[in-house]
Amino acid sequence: MKREDFIFTIGYDGDTAIVDGKAKKRYGKLNTGQLAEAGLFKAAFCSALFSGIEQEVQQVVEAYNKGEKASYSNEDDLKRLFGVYEIPQAITKVKLL
Repeated sequence: MKREDFIFTIGYDGDTAIVDGKAKKRYGKLNTGQLAEAGLFKAAFCSALFSGIEQEVQQVVEAYNKGEKASYSNEDDLKRLFGVYEIPQAITKVKLL
């Protein structure tokens, strides 16, 4: 699964990821920090998970807390908040909506 597909996935149907094609086209080239600055916190979190860089995850936590006046403290908090726990390995197709 490509990074741009993962960060804009809105659901799954078996082995197919359902992706927001409009958002992917408009924001797909932004990095994690830019996504967070644009208020696209779920996409920023997915980008940070995809990168595997802990500093990016912490950057998203801080940006979310600042932007939403929240007090989340770590990756697990955002996993529960956004319902994104890992990059699915069984995805073989992508469908753009």
